[in-house]
Amino acid sequence: MTIVYLYTALCTVGGADRSIIQKANYLADEMHQDVFIITDSQKERPPVFPISLRIRHIDIGIDFDRQYHHNLLVRGYYYFTLMHLYRKKLEYWLKTLKPDIVISTLGRELDFLTQLDDGSVKIGESHIAKPYTRNLHLMEQRGFPYKQIARHWRKKQEEAVKKLDALVVLTQHDADNWKEVKKACVIPNFLPFSPEKGSSCLEKRIISIGRYNEQKGYDRLIEAWIKVNRKHPDWHIRIYGEGQDRNSLQELIEKHHIENSFSLCPPTKSIQEKYLESSIYVMSSRFEGLPMALLEAMACGVPCISFDCPYGPAEIITPEEDGILVKNGNTDELADAICRLIEDTDKRIRMGKQAQKNIQRYSREEVMKLWDELFNTLTTARP
Repeated sequence: MTIVYLYTALCTVGGADRSIIQKANYLADEMHQDVFIITDSQKERPPVFPISLRIRHIDIGIDFDRQYHHNLLVRGYYYFTLMHLYRKKLEYWLKTLKPDIVISTLGRELDFLTQLDDGSVKIGESHIAKPYTRNLHLMEQRGFPYKQIARHWRKKQEEAVKKLDALVVLTQHDADNWKEVKKACVIPNFLPFSPEKGSSCLEKRIISIGRYNEQKGYDRLIEAWIKVNRKHPDWHIRIYGEGQDRNSLQELIEKHHIENSFSLCPPTKSIQEKYLESSIYVMSSRFEGLPMALLEAMACGVPCISFDCPYGPAEIITPEEDGILVKNGNTDELADAICRLIEDTDKRIRMGKQAQKNIQRYSREEVMKLWDELFNTLTTARP
């Protein structure tokens, strides 16, 4: 088969970028498919994760970042001008490559993808839960007219998804979100690594991974940590990420005088080493798709504590066996859960070992088997 992935830019040290590249690499190297990744705004930046030499990466040079930092009217003009160019260039490449499968991560191309007559099977792959796609929930919070614009885009997205040959989501909860629009197929992301030996869970170190933004809820984690720090000042938490909220989070840390135990660290490509040096993983997100950081931490034998946010943590963590789930947004409960694992070394070690065992259901072989079955079913049914 010839398979094309569509993505805006492979330049973020994040779960979606890593997942797309690793799946593409597996398809090319292990399953010997012809794989292409088409981006629109790479802007000559190197991909953050290594891409197989068997894969051809094509950037069509639209640069959608040009639309930002303008008023609504100017931004609208830029958007529709760039979208016209995007459609024209993407149509050229799809008709040139003649792929069997085209996979969209429900980005901008979704608006016109099913209208392109290139003969391919069109699959949508969602990396975030339906209510939060394209950050429309943030637009809705800005009042009129943004709420109306967000409502228009949601309706447009749903109409486009209906026309896809298949929709793939990461969790059963999200599949339920889409059931009124289209029946969704659940295929999770797979483990990016699986070290033989896990963390000792003896270091007085806690870790979290993610962008410094509203979704990851680090303001809530800071609130919980204030209580933890009073009881256990010898423990330290490190967050690895980048994002627009970094300065405001640092100010909050300094306001509460916890800078000696709460660190905001830049992204790192040696994240496996950081997990193995840690004893607890904490996730404070307001929402998720399928949080790769939980999978990664558990693969490294690190017990996880997470808000039971929509969606993902409840499908990954087995409460009190390999981690702890707490009520979404309850920072007192989050602090208490962290203190419990800090104070019970035996339980921490036991949970870590069980986490490493339980998470193997997300092995790459098991997950890619599901993708192979989907591809074969869709292409066989194609006229």
